[in-house]
Amino acid sequence: MTQPARHVVVIGNGMVGARFADEVARRDPAGQRLRVTVVGAEDHPAYNRVLLPGVVSGTYAPGDIALPFPESDAITLRSGTAATSLDTVNRRVGLDDGSEVDYDELVFATGARASFPPVSGVAATDGTPEPGVTALRDMGDCHRVQALARPGAPVVVLGGGVLGLEAARALAERGVRVSVVESSPWIMRRQIDQPCAEILAECYTSLGITVHSWRVAARWIPGTGLELDDGRVLAGDALVVTAGVRGNTELAKDAGIEVEHGIIVDDTLTTTDPRVHAIGDCAQHRGGGAGLVQPGWEQASVLADLLTGAALDARYTGARPVTRLKAEGIELTAMGEADADDTAETVTVCDPYGRRYAKLSVREGRVAGAVLLGFPEAASTIAQLFDTGTPVPADRLALIQGRPQPDAGAGEQAEEADPVVCRCNAVTRGGLESAWLDGARTREAIAEATRATTGCGGCVRDVNALLSGWNGASPAAVG
Repeated sequence: MTQPARHVVVIGNGMVGARFADEVARRDPAGQRLRVTVVGAEDHPAYNRVLLPGVVSGTYAPGDIALPFPESDAITLRSGTAATSLDTVNRRVGLDDGSEVDYDELVFATGARASFPPVSGVAATDGTPEPGVTALRDMGDCHRVQALARPGAPVVVLGGGVLGLEAARALAERGVRVSVVESSPWIMRRQIDQPCAEILAECYTSLGITVHSWRVAARWIPGTGLELDDGRVLAGDALVVTAGVRGNTELAKDAGIEVEHGIIVDDTLTTTDPRVHAIGDCAQHRGGGAGLVQPGWEQASVLADLLTGAALDARYTGARPVTRLKAEGIELTAMGEADADDTAETVTVCDPYGRRYAKLSVREGRVAGAVLLGFPEAASTIAQLFDTGTPVPADRLALIQGRPQPDAGAGEQAEEADPVVCRCNAVTRGGLESAWLDGARTREAIAEATRATTGCGGCVRDVNALLSGWNGASPAAVG
């Protein structure tokens, strides 16, 4: 006798929720094992929020960053509907349209929302932004930024992390005069060291963007600008806040599920309720991963393996993040430890005049961390070594410079590996070549066939370069 498919309810139709539905469809295309209902509060299809700065700049139209939803009779999307209550005893979710949906397994993919700092004039007591203030977290925020940021007008970006710097570059491309304010001693404090940050700030200055590090916002004055702790006022018609996020965990907490800054999960992405799971920015795993595309999608894959029964030994063990700053004209990649301790061997190249900086830290023959500004060829190779744990070649300076390695051993191991081009989707050069040989001749066709370029966008340049070469000649040997 055939058993009925179990019902999985996914709360959240963002990047990770939609990805989980797609992973289930790939493992169980006929819906014999699982029926999936995705509940999404937004009334439009899922989209890649990481590429929102590209929408601001005009590089992408909103439709360009839409994510596909699986075409399966076993997967249902209820968009424009928010979950309002969770009964874990009867396994039932209440929705804001008055209906309820029962589940066998529940997946929280509720993501995170922008966090507004306690600065006078920035946000009301209920957390909503004051006039002239916006975040850049969803499509609504993106439209507000576009409406507020007029060419030639001044805008202040509060937060000098990756999103803040990408937003600042996108606004500058629209002809906006931009100031960036960062309360830490230097921009991208979590990913890069101070010497690199100083050169990066010079790169931004050359683009007409002013960077104010180690400055605290004191007050937002609508129609005037942002007052700093030293009394200066930066002119601004708008304030774009990119100063952190807060996981959407309230529904889980109200249901009695353990929550800290995220919903606590183990290596099987299971919460303190054995029938409830969490993935993406709302989840808190001991190995990290919140706020990053690749770990969220890896979690979606692991959970799909487990709930479909495709791989019962699948586990999520944590993130090994590689950060790429996606700003036009700036090539910055960082991974691992930005400031390795004295147990690591470190090679540093500092070229302020050429606006280049490289720092490679090696421990026990493997990459412990790297910061690479203006070294795109080396960044790809070193990220591959970091991902795979492959031994680093003896000539570290040649590695940074992107020169071929004369020594055998470690160099041969790196050469034999099929390099990963798209980390978010674990797509190798060999996978791209196979798709090309099967007829995928454009980036859009490659994306449909392999998912490459649909994540953080950091691999778009590499994919385009490969296609340019292949469309003019046969693919070269993988390596």
